[in-house]
Amino acid sequence: MTDQRAPETPTDPTARLDELRTRTASAFAGIRTDLEALVRIPSVSNAAFEQAHVRSSADAVADLLRGAGLDEVDVLTVTTADGRTGAPAVVARRPAPAGAPTVLLYAHHDVQPPGDAAAWQTDPFEPTERDGRLFGRGAADDKAGVVAHVGALRVLGDELGVGVTVFVEGEEEIGSPTFADFLHAHRDRLAADVIVVADSTNWSVGVPGLTTSLRGLVDCTVEVEVLTHAVHSGMYGGPVLDAVTLLARLVATLHDDAGDVAVAGLVHAPDPAVELDEEQLRADAGVLGGVRLAGTGPITARLWTRPAISVIGFDAPAVATASNTITPRAAAKLSMRIAPGQDPVAAMAALRAHLEEHAPFGARVTVTDGEKGRPFLAPADTPGMRAARRAFGEAWGTEPVDIGVGGSIPFIADLLEVYPDAQILVTGVEDPDSRAHGANESVHLGELEKVVLAEALLLDHLARGAS
Repeated sequence: MTDQRAPETPTDPTARLDELRTRTASAFAGIRTDLEALVRIPSVSNAAFEQAHVRSSADAVADLLRGAGLDEVDVLTVTTADGRTGAPAVVARRPAPAGAPTVLLYAHHDVQPPGDAAAWQTDPFEPTERDGRLFGRGAADDKAGVVAHVGALRVLGDELGVGVTVFVEGEEEIGSPTFADFLHAHRDRLAADVIVVADSTNWSVGVPGLTTSLRGLVDCTVEVEVLTHAVHSGMYGGPVLDAVTLLARLVATLHDDAGDVAVAGLVHAPDPAVELDEEQLRADAGVLGGVRLAGTGPITARLWTRPAISVIGFDAPAVATASNTITPRAAAKLSMRIAPGQDPVAAMAALRAHLEEHAPFGARVTVTDGEKGRPFLAPADTPGMRAARRAFGEAWGTEPVDIGVGGSIPFIADLLEVYPDAQILVTGVEDPDSRAHGANESVHLGELEKVVLAEALLLDHLARGAS
């Protein structure tokens, strides 16, 4: 690495905090403008959409990083052994001063499809401010993460006292299929002492969060067959139950009467130390009045540290084109979130065994494995975590909450496999109202400014060996 020495900066903590806060406020209008420009690029990585936009997004991110003072900036792809070429990612570097750590800053520039246009109040790719929030696809997930990194680098400028590598992925929203290959191909270039993944959430508006646990993921498709071909429902209905009914009966066995997952052999992690108010959860999720919450125990445990199973797809005759026949086969896609400490292979085996053992009325059940992702549990007391707690507390004026996330970020396991000694910090740009992946996605602009300040403070504390 090039031997660079960080410039002298004020050592009084209060004066330094005030200085960086002032710089962040001054820079934020430009940061917001950059976010709006990124949101206007429809960088949907799903193959059904125009992929030229993903390349345009990567080029735009590369320009932002060059403007933030990083000279080594490249847009890169990797080709896997089976010939698949990944989406364009951006890698930018600035070597560490002598004796200083290197920090890898991760985000992703691809976004989810917009979904039903009628569900959006405004054009999903035209950023629009309402009530202090910026709406648009990717405004929160995760183009806000991109500009948080860019903003922190601008705020610190030549006073950046650590080495920085920025890695902005282009295929996170389709499961990061070439992520592991990319890490291995650029192993030395991406090596770091601390890795900051800016793709999570905060506890609430005004209260920061550090994500210390993530559930893993197992999914599969289960098909139920009862006939070799469709038959007349009047002629054969009664002794022969249709595949849709039998699939529904099979899916119903996945939960007990209280709504807890009923698959044997799954792990539960310890209950979290914090609890979420039921009314707040109902409001955040949009639960209809009269609908009871499923499961037992603390709500945060049900969300973060216990398994959950959802039906996320269902193949059966459509209502509009239905005929009076007994359906011979039906299929469902199941998504199972697994608790920290659970092995995904063992979880898949348990789910498969349950489905096969509960075949209703002797129907033929076929289970096809899908994606697997390992859960994550962060060490609670590392130098990086202590620096993050201090930075977040200073930026928000209140201590961060250790939170879990019920969703999964499977590539974190890939990072730990390639860089086992790195400290991983999962930070948030979202809040419970962000509606990532849904219609009317948004980021709270006041919170985004705090995220930029917090990251600048984190890098500053790591440079000074804060503990």
